[in-house]
Amino acid sequence: MKIETWFIGKTTPSYLQAGIDDFNQRIKKYVPFETIIIPDIKDAGTYRVKDRINKEGEKVLEKLHVQDYLILLDEEGVEYSSIKFSQYIEKELNKTSKKLIFLVGGAFGFSDVIKERANFKISLSKMTFSHQMVRLFFLEQLYRSFTILNNEPYHNA
Repeated sequence: MKIETWFIGKTTPSYLQAGIDDFNQRIKKYVPFETIIIPDIKDAGTYRVKDRINKEGEKVLEKLHVQDYLILLDEEGVEYSSIKFSQYIEKELNKTSKKLIFLVGGAFGFSDVIKERANFKISLSKMTFSHQMVRLFFLEQLYRSFTILNNEPYHNA
């Protein structure tokens, strides 16, 4: 199974992009992995928030296939410890889905259509983080989960 992370828009702070690039390479040692950037909406600032997230949702739906397993990183999702998250990843990897896709939305979250299409939702914390920082935080946790599953010393339990 392939894992993909999908981000709405480019990561603008270079220090975050450097961390994202680092963890992208680390994760590829364990599983077929790719990060997909879904371009920002042109003239996004001219749209009402609801219209903007609906347009972002349309772009996501254009890329999804029926058999893709879509997981949203969403404040309403299930919270896991790192060990429990690694167990969740292991369980999902053993399924027959073609792709496991983790979607980090834009600054305003997800449209109702995307929330309905999602197969599952995960929350990283009850705290609020910028959607750009969440990208790095999530990739670090995904990498950590593979080190846990492989009994490697990265995770200090």
